[in-house]
Amino acid sequence: MSLRSPLPEIGRSLSEYLSSSTEPVDESSSAHAIQAKWQKYWADDETFLAGGAEDSRPRKYVLAMFPYPSGDLHMGHAENYLYSDIVARFWRHRGHNVLNPIGWDSFGLPAENAAIRRGADPREWTYQNIAQQKEGFKAYGVSFDWTRELHTSDPEYYHWNQWLFLKLHERGLAYRKKSPVNWCPNDQTVLANEQVVDGRCERCGAEVIKKKLTQWYFKITDYADRLLDDLNQLEGSWPHKVLQMQRNWIGRSIGADVDFVIEGREEPVTVFSTRPDTLHGATFFVVAPDAELASELVADAPAEVRERFAEYLAKVQKTTDIDRQATDRPKTGVFLERYAINPVNGEKLPIWAADYVLADYGHGAVMAVPAHDQRDLDFARAFDLPVKVVVDTTAPITGAMPVIEVDEDGVPIDTLPALDDKPSLDDQHPSVTGVALSGEGRMINSGDLNGLSKRNAVARAIEQLTANGTGRAAKNYRLRDWLISRQRFWGTPIPMLHAEDGRIIPVPEDQLPVKLPSVEGLDLSPKGASPLGAAESWVRTVDPASGDPVLRDPDTMDTFVDSSWYFLRFLAPNSDQFAFDPKEAARWAPVDSYIGGVEHAILHLLYARFITKVLFDIGLIDFTEPFSSLINQGMVILDGAKMSKSKGNLVLFQEELDKFGADALRVGLAFAGPVEDDKDWADVSMTGAQKFLARALRLSHDVASPVDVLFKGGDAALRRGTHRLLADAPSLIEHTKFNVLVARLMELVNLTRKTIDTGSGAADPAVREATETIAVMLDLIAPHTAEEMWEILGHEPSVGLVTWRQADPALLVEDSVTAVVQIGGKVRAQLEVPARISEADLEALARADERVIRALGDKEIVRVIVRAPKIVSFAVKG
Repeated sequence: MSLRSPLPEIGRSLSEYLSSSTEPVDESSSAHAIQAKWQKYWADDETFLAGGAEDSRPRKYVLAMFPYPSGDLHMGHAENYLYSDIVARFWRHRGHNVLNPIGWDSFGLPAENAAIRRGADPREWTYQNIAQQKEGFKAYGVSFDWTRELHTSDPEYYHWNQWLFLKLHERGLAYRKKSPVNWCPNDQTVLANEQVVDGRCERCGAEVIKKKLTQWYFKITDYADRLLDDLNQLEGSWPHKVLQMQRNWIGRSIGADVDFVIEGREEPVTVFSTRPDTLHGATFFVVAPDAELASELVADAPAEVRERFAEYLAKVQKTTDIDRQATDRPKTGVFLERYAINPVNGEKLPIWAADYVLADYGHGAVMAVPAHDQRDLDFARAFDLPVKVVVDTTAPITGAMPVIEVDEDGVPIDTLPALDDKPSLDDQHPSVTGVALSGEGRMINSGDLNGLSKRNAVARAIEQLTANGTGRAAKNYRLRDWLISRQRFWGTPIPMLHAEDGRIIPVPEDQLPVKLPSVEGLDLSPKGASPLGAAESWVRTVDPASGDPVLRDPDTMDTFVDSSWYFLRFLAPNSDQFAFDPKEAARWAPVDSYIGGVEHAILHLLYARFITKVLFDIGLIDFTEPFSSLINQGMVILDGAKMSKSKGNLVLFQEELDKFGADALRVGLAFAGPVEDDKDWADVSMTGAQKFLARALRLSHDVASPVDVLFKGGDAALRRGTHRLLADAPSLIEHTKFNVLVARLMELVNLTRKTIDTGSGAADPAVREATETIAVMLDLIAPHTAEEMWEILGHEPSVGLVTWRQADPALLVEDSVTAVVQIGGKVRAQLEVPARISEADLEALARADERVIRALGDKEIVRVIVRAPKIVSFAVKG
């Protein structure tokens, strides 16, 4: 469906204004003059400041994900901050005290790399870009409270990152360990899995390797259950796909830890399994090649095994964890010539190292049951390993699952009905079909579990493992602890000190912030370690308690730390006494509407949720979820492709702003399609947007009734149209149907123009009522034009603070409505019909209309869609 027509019943798009509107479009100065006038007024008047504690209005906290200052604003920014501005302006019009702040996510590797290329200080590059973006935001007319502006690279901000680190450390949630990480040899820094694409660094394209480093972590896994279970609070207010992505990322599994004895090893190896009932079907054992266990097991192996393993490990270390989990990858591995003992039947299981098992999932090893796990089956078929079926899925269980019944000796009774006529299991054997048996059924080849359903067999198997001391019930998670160390300069220094005897000492809170040193004389180029380690005068300091020499920690924090709590810092952005004021948090937080791209659906949102729960546990806030409502917008693309410099298909924000003006840009984007959809700039009619705005502005010049006229009587159709919009607009906005709101405003503008030109005339009070309503609602989309209209209509500014009038219920009762008739997706007729007309009667009227008859001609009608009383749509051939 074309992005130009958000709903079929709209009947007119911006592009149609190009041919139907006679409004002159001044592309030179008028729009920019109006912009400059009202932007100065808003700045001088401080129109959009949030009210203080004395303000008794209900409060709304609206926040767009803050930008990274990489240069000028781009069209993605234009879309994101338009949507957040619409929401903020809407709630002001509804009588709320609105907080709508802005800041910059200004630490990060791009600034450091830019500084290296230029031989400059990353501060210079960062703050120049911030100044440029700030001017862009002001020119765009976004209603920010600029008194709360923040930059995460300011010591006044990262002071509190360090305070937060110390609070987590106090609670045992910040710790240091050595582990394999993704390492970019070009940028010389750790990368998250999401920053590795096809085995290469997404920033520079270098091939990523695995490297063992001692790093700082936040223990987010301690909150895994709460992070998962509390997603239920957000059902209906967050996009479903985001909730599902978070659930999948946390990945809670219920099962058992099972202890396997390894021949020649004193300590057993524990594996986690969600299917301990299938232990009798285990035919081999798999260990992650990058797990310490694999290196240990191969240490005493023959030289040729050690050599094959070393070669294999080198290949695995160049592959990301995400790629290793792909189900369509060929299975590879190395036999370690060691054996594990199955604890339920004593069978010897050959041990393989294979990359489809991850070192940090469970315990870095798995029992392989190829008949009932597809990845295990693929591996078994690749290496000709046995496949043993232990669940007969040819006898599916339907209805309620039976409970375990036992005889007087405690032996399970076969509680499943016998099936005399069932398919042969031989025909469905995984070794034949290549498809693992994962459905329900009864246990077979499993000793005293035989005959039990899957659920009962799992419970029984855990009981037996526990009784025998070879296992226990357990939970496992896909979620891993949050690696926060980064080997770069431009970030928050980690506030820890390292003593010569190995002790790690927190920097006292009264000595925060630990500020970054000057870059003068400091080489920021990649060297394999943090540049801060080379800043001798900075890194060498003394223990504040003993006076002994110590070294500062040379790493800086992941910038996700900066963005995990910034919404709270907006509540006290200039305080040097606390990160945020708990009283202000109680007044404003959590955020009511959070707007941003779906690319942040996992990590940023997950980390913000984690930190929120930690702060709740500390007792500083009284809520456990940071963002009550989440709006994800689509991308702005061009000719079906994502914009990029390399493709040469960029649409530059500043150029569009200079050419068409802020309001036309805002209208074009708002009308381009549903919020969550991608918008193709090729479908955005900027000239049509200009004509629409000129048409609306002309209405305010033409109104002839006095400013204090009573809105009674007048043109009945116009009054009904005005009050229908007053009634419908709040729901449209709360459900983010911004494109539909623009279309409805277009309809009202047209109806008002028709009343002036061919109806009751410009002096009709209904004309003023409609025009004032247009001005107030247009403030959401095109605020400069709305302010100008409001002033021309004889009112004091600002229209942005005017409370919306309520719709008159008496005017919402429709005697007749306008029905649109479409043929092949194009509007061919409009019919005035009774509001309660039936679908059959509406179709009959449409078929009888002369305009429809002419347009149909000899075309074949293949389908008719009728939505009484609004639309009849004919799908045709020919």
